[in-house]
Amino acid sequence: MSTRTAVITGASAGIGAASARALAAAGFHVVLGARREDRLRPLAEELSGTAQPLDVTDAESVAAFAARVAECHVLVNNAGGALGLDRVERADEEHWRWMWETNVLGTLRVTKALLPALLASGDGHVITVTSIAGHEVYDGGAGYTSAKHAQSALHRTLRSEHLGDPLRLTEVIPGMVETEFSVNRFEGDTERAAAVYRDLTPLSAEDVADVVAFAATRPPHVNLDQIVVKPRAQYNGSRVHRE
Repeated sequence: MSTRTAVITGASAGIGAASARALAAAGFHVVLGARREDRLRPLAEELSGTAQPLDVTDAESVAAFAARVAECHVLVNNAGGALGLDRVERADEEHWRWMWETNVLGTLRVTKALLPALLASGDGHVITVTSIAGHEVYDGGAGYTSAKHAQSALHRTLRSEHLGDPLRLTEVIPGMVETEFSVNRFEGDTERAAAVYRDLTPLSAEDVADVVAFAATRPPHVNLDQIVVKPRAQYNGSRVHRE
């Protein structure tokens, strides 16, 4: 049987890079997309994969990326992120715009571009990494939670629209994961980012990547619609137990 190809967005770090490693270990040829090519290319070389520049907020970049993908069996929509933690009355519209462009329209652009290849594979699989923020709300999080709710709705709509097609769809819904996420959210404030995970054991990128690889390696007739994965110490988006 020929090697199956997995395409991962946001693959230069965090959950994306860990998912690339996990899928490569599971026997996939991995195609890695991200803006930071300096990080992407060494990882692709390590995994005998392919690195391609990709900015999911740029329609031309997505089109050029998709044109270089010869075949696709699994798409991992991982690119995304948050900016700020402002209440609605102090909302920064530029932050909101970036979050919607990256999480929602970025997922739309990449999925739309690769759907023909996924369907042509005869056993396509779209795995979208959303967040518990796509199913809950919390103070200060309206920009991010609204974007993640929309991304989740997009993914679940695809599940309905492609019922009967050779396409599986899995939404992976992580809770607290210690990656660059919080550092980016707080624009480089590492002390504030570290406080998010203080006195508890958060998930690692590898924990989430294990779930991604598990979903991707189920038999073709098995569809894992949603997988919620949180640290033991986390109950929901705003309630955690700290030692």
